[in-house]
Amino acid sequence: MDVAPREQLAARFKLAIEQIPVFKALYEAQKGNRLPATTVLEDFVKEQEIPAEDAKECVDIFIVNAKFLGILRPIAGAERVISIEQAIEELPDSPAASEAVGTSTRTEARREKATPQATPTAAEWDRTCFYISPIGEEGSEQRQHSDLFLGSVVEPALEEFGLIVVRADRIGKPGMITAQIIEHVLRSKLVIADLSYHNPNVFYELCLRHVCRLPTVQIIRKLDKIPFDLDQFRTIQIDTTSIFTMIPNLQIYKAEITTQVRTALKDPDSADNPVTTYYPKLKVEF
Repeated sequence: MDVAPREQLAARFKLAIEQIPVFKALYEAQKGNRLPATTVLEDFVKEQEIPAEDAKECVDIFIVNAKFLGILRPIAGAERVISIEQAIEELPDSPAASEAVGTSTRTEARREKATPQATPTAAEWDRTCFYISPIGEEGSEQRQHSDLFLGSVVEPALEEFGLIVVRADRIGKPGMITAQIIEHVLRSKLVIADLSYHNPNVFYELCLRHVCRLPTVQIIRKLDKIPFDLDQFRTIQIDTTSIFTMIPNLQIYKAEITTQVRTALKDPDSADNPVTTYYPKLKVEF
């Protein structure tokens, strides 16, 4: 008797994760998040009373099981743990439907689920960092650039602040200035603005942030020239010329972003930008 793919996955999850207390704890702690360094995971399992000498093996098995189940996958430039409910929902509910659904359709379903269009509640805005970035189409150079910066530089730099990083393609269609995107620009506690590729939408959203005197940190790939109006204001340049120039300096770039974020959040009103420089008494209320 054929078993529906959804039932198969649910049963496998129960055996591989849910019925093993330490794996269940790892799953609950990491669900919806970017997977941290293995050393962080090892420290976590030690807190679950796993002997230190077994911690690494425990983490390795959890990662293998999660990948096998399809709940650990690359999203936006980093490995992330998705919920089992999402993984199950992506599957057909019967064996016959499973045969009928093509690979491309399943892939598109995964992409759709990987970018949920949820708006933070009022209580969550204070924990939100909006990442303004040139996104481009799936597989484009700009999308790969944005994924790389998001997963390897921006998110790691913000870990100590407990901020959830949101990118525009998770709340609206890439390339469109929507009401939700503007709401994120104006209400997020912090904005990281990536000026790479001189994308017009990025500058439009950055301008709104500047006018409202809200905490903002600017980054750009070193290949791009900082526009004249912004070159007098601190912008972190990231050398992406080659893997040999970028990888050795990743810690430096993350430290620079962390330092600027700390300053911006400590005293938001002190942030300088082209608007506040020429109109220091300008105040926008909304």
